[in-house]
Parts: sequence; structure tokens; C-alpha cells
Amino acid sequence: MAPIAVGDAIPDGTLSYFDDQDQLQSVSIHSLAAGKKVILFAVPGAFTPTCSMKHVPGFIEKADELKSKGVGEILCVSVNDPFVMKAWAKTYPNNKHVKFLADGSATYTKALGVELDLSEKGLGIRSKRFALLVDNLTVKVANIESGGEFTISGAEEILKAL
Repeated sequence: MAPIAVGDAIPDGTLSYFDDQDQLQSVSIHSLAAGKKVILFAVPGAFTPTCSMKHVPGFIEKADELKSKGVGEILCVSVNDPFVMKAWAKTYPNNKHVKFLADGSATYTKALGVELDLSEKGLGIRSKRFALLVDNLTVKVANIESGGEFTISGAEEILKAL
């Protein structure tokens, strides 16, 4: 399957997270993105170096600026279980706007066509690193990295497009 691209409608899918009352929740991507401008970005894995030290912090630091430019939601997706995503989110105490969503079986990642097979490294199927700018369910910007790169999917690149 070809990866999601500019002009495509994002597929619906269900991801998981823990709410403020520590209850496990499931949420539809369309319910978060319909009628809004959203950023959907993904990382190969929670707690991994580039993801934890560069990719996620960039969106947390730029969240207010992104929101001021009309972004309604900033969604971080990883092929990890919701317990891992909850623990990872807690490592960012200054985060107010980035939602950490689990795609435990990579179902949504595969629907987007951005799966990355890291089985040789013992990590199984993961997501390519990417950032999408979506407006009312339509992709306006699709910055999908190759390999382990981190050059086009950061918050700065999305800001340039807004």
C-alpha cells in the first residue's frame, strides 16, 4: 500500500490512551480530526533516543505557536501499548497539548501505509517517523521520513507550512 499523501483523506481508526482519571480510553481518529486542523505525528518507538529527545519535545515546545495558527489537536502516535504511552507521556511534565495515542498492533499505522519493519533489530513492526498536517480529514502536508532520519517531520517544518 502506498503511504498516505497530500490530498488523501485520512482513514478512520481507533487508538488508545489513558485519560486524566487514569482510565483506559479508545478514540476514533475521525472524532479528533473532523472539522479541525490537526497534526498527526508518529515515532518509531516510545523512549527511543531521537523520539524522546528531539521529535516529541519539538512539538511540546512549539504547541502554543501551533495552536495560535489554528491547530486544534496535536496527536503523537506510536506502535506501543497504552501503558507504555502513558509512562512516556509522564516524562514530559510541561506538556499541555500533545496527546499520546497507542497503536498497539500497528493497525492504524498500516492503514496509513507507513509501517516500518524493524524485526531485525528486535522491535517488530513499527511506524516510520512522520508528521501530517490534516485539515478536516484531508492531508495538507505529509512529511514522511526514510529510515531513521529526522529531517522533515519536526514541529518547525509543520510551522513553516501553516
